[in-house]
Amino acid sequence: MLIFRKKTLLMKHKTLNFLLAGALSFSLISCDSKTQTEETAIEDNTLSDEEKTDGWELLFDGKTTDGWHLYNLGDVPSAWIVKGGELFCKPDTFEVVHGDLVSNKTYSNYDLTFDWNISLAGNSGVFINVMEAEENPTAWTSGPEYQLLDNLGIHKEYLDDTTHWAGCLYGYQKNLNVVEHKPAGEWNNSRILQENGVVKYWLNGVQTSEMDFNSEEWKELVANSSFKSFPNFGNKTEGHIALQDWSKGVSFRNIKIKNL
Repeated sequence: MLIFRKKTLLMKHKTLNFLLAGALSFSLISCDSKTQTEETAIEDNTLSDEEKTDGWELLFDGKTTDGWHLYNLGDVPSAWIVKGGELFCKPDTFEVVHGDLVSNKTYSNYDLTFDWNISLAGNSGVFINVMEAEENPTAWTSGPEYQLLDNLGIHKEYLDDTTHWAGCLYGYQKNLNVVEHKPAGEWNNSRILQENGVVKYWLNGVQTSEMDFNSEEWKELVANSSFKSFPNFGNKTEGHIALQDWSKGVSFRNIKIKNL
């Protein structure tokens, strides 16, 4: 009986040591994996070495509004501020000028990606091929829009027009595919690709639009729309990129572009 108890205790001791060793090994592996994940994570508003090699550029450095100005007004104090690494359009400020924010440079063939975070029931947009001129009072009178919208929070009647949903070529084309839109307060990712006048949109990795701005189809769509009263609307395949000022507020980050 004594010999049996000694063997039993010895087996329990060996089993305990094995379990402790396994737990310690798992803990070390978990910590190492966490460390590796943290080390390889890319910070917002930065470019990876691979992106730099591939020709990507930042349009927002996460700290300043350098490279941007107010539409038709130049570099003046505006409602666009940098807050916590976000390019934020502050809706409740009245001591500065409100208006759309426009890139200093113009672009024709490019790949553009950006993250955006809309307010509850928010409605904003990104305009492309924008032409600054006195005869164009706002960015949207010349540049077609990539729609930014809180689909879940906006009043339902607004969604009756399917060309107004998030990710759409606003006013002209409903989304080509079903896409999951993140609710207000969460970040969405968008992409705009333009090559020789052919423009494609993506929302959260899903393609939502495609249009050839040189085509007769596009010209006919514009001629039969509410934009027909603006002679410069949609007839260029090069111009500024503009971020729309909207009354409820909108934020951007990780705005990156690659010239093609």
